[in-house]
Amino acid sequence: VQLQASGRGLVQAGGSLRLSCAASGIFFRITAMGWYRQAPGKQRELVADITSGGTTNYADSVKGRFTISRDNAKNTVYLQMDSLKPEDTAVYYCNVRTNVGVLWGQGTQVTVSS
Repeated sequence: VQLQASGRGLVQAGGSLRLSCAASGIFFRITAMGWYRQAPGKQRELVADITSGGTTNYADSVKGRFTISRDNAKNTVYLQMDSLKPEDTAVYYCNVRTNVGVLWGQGTQVTVSS
């Protein structure tokens, strides 16, 4: 099982960044995919997730700025992040929920400078 994330980077406030996470080697049914983040000194929090049926859920802090999407055929989830703010700086973790458990990616750093 592998969750391969890409898109880490340093951007200025107001900029955009796109994260992607491809899941491979999973033989169970994927029910949802999403992204969490953890800033220094803070708990990990949900950013957004999307079910296999396309239902999305966003943290209030990112609504209207971030868009989550997925390609079921490729087991890939994307997070388009626009109008980034310094408070979006965190390590972002890909999350995959299956019918038997939860999988986590290694995390990718996103830094937004003011």
